[in-house]
Amino acid sequence: MIRDLIMKNRSYRRFFGDVTITREELIDLVDLARMSPSAANRQPLKYILSNSDPINSEIFNCLAWAGYIKDWGGPVEEERPSAYVVILGDTEISKSYHATDYGIAAQSMLLGAVEKGYGGCILAAVDRKQLRPKLSIPERYEI
Repeated sequence: MIRDLIMKNRSYRRFFGDVTITREELIDLVDLARMSPSAANRQPLKYILSNSDPINSEIFNCLAWAGYIKDWGGPVEEERPSAYVVILGDTEISKSYHATDYGIAAQSMLLGAVEKGYGGCILAAVDRKQLRPKLSIPERYEI
């Protein structure tokens, strides 16, 4: 069962932009991340969910897609993701949380997305300084 999900999982860089992913589905995915292991069980990760075109556009403009492919700025508008989950680290809970927390949370959500018939891509190439004000992220959160 889990093997099947892992075998179906891959990093997508083009999406069906007309597919709607509901807020409830995003919450279900975050719940999988919340139930996943966390160093010292501190649970320092917080999440920003977006399934609206204006916010998705703001997030998209802060991302670098497949940097090894020269002259490709990412998916064209109709092939962009219809939802995002931005993972934040709450520095009031833990000043030194582990990168593995991010990875475990992201992988749990991605496998949940595959189970729902979706795909995704874990991106770390984010212009954090540009993204912070667009999403009104307080200073206590690391992106």
